[in-house]
Amino acid sequence: MKTYTVLHRILHWIFAIFMLVLFTTGFLRMYWMSKTVISDAVNKNTAIQALNLDKQSLRTIVHSVQDPMFEWHVYAAYIITFAFIARVIYMFVKGIKFPNPFVKTTSSKARFQGFMYLGFYVLIAVQIITGSILKFEIGSESLADLAETTHKLAVYWTPAFILLHLAGIAIAENTDRKGITSKMIGGDSE
Repeated sequence: MKTYTVLHRILHWIFAIFMLVLFTTGFLRMYWMSKTVISDAVNKNTAIQALNLDKQSLRTIVHSVQDPMFEWHVYAAYIITFAFIARVIYMFVKGIKFPNPFVKTTSSKARFQGFMYLGFYVLIAVQIITGSILKFEIGSESLADLAETTHKLAVYWTPAFILLHLAGIAIAENTDRKGITSKMIGGDSE
């Protein structure tokens, strides 16, 4: 049975926790607390309507609501970036810890698992790159637009990956990898 070092488990749980923070803050900013939703809520208030706010004043109100939440998104992104770099270095030093999907002798199940993890790491790298382009205003306006569109796709792939990951854990726990969950939480008890 595979064992998980303390560093491996710490990096895993940093990803788990802070990916949820990133997803939640990104989702809220795109949907429930978007510029449109907040602007509409402000404009529906009759007392505020009487003030005849211009677009800049309305923008200030929207940002005062969004900015504290978005700070969490940025801080979580920094943590994920450092965890990603540490994880990649760790994988090279310790050897890749998921099945290689490109080896012909790899079973279909292991190949699928390998592609899932490879896809996850590629998508995380894309999120880090596109988030950096947006945060640090790198490149042209058209690059920023492409980066923003690509970055927002995480609101779809993150829950898909989480569901597939949980399904994989359930399958593993009920087939050939019993105890994998407890080993990822507490390490080896042997």
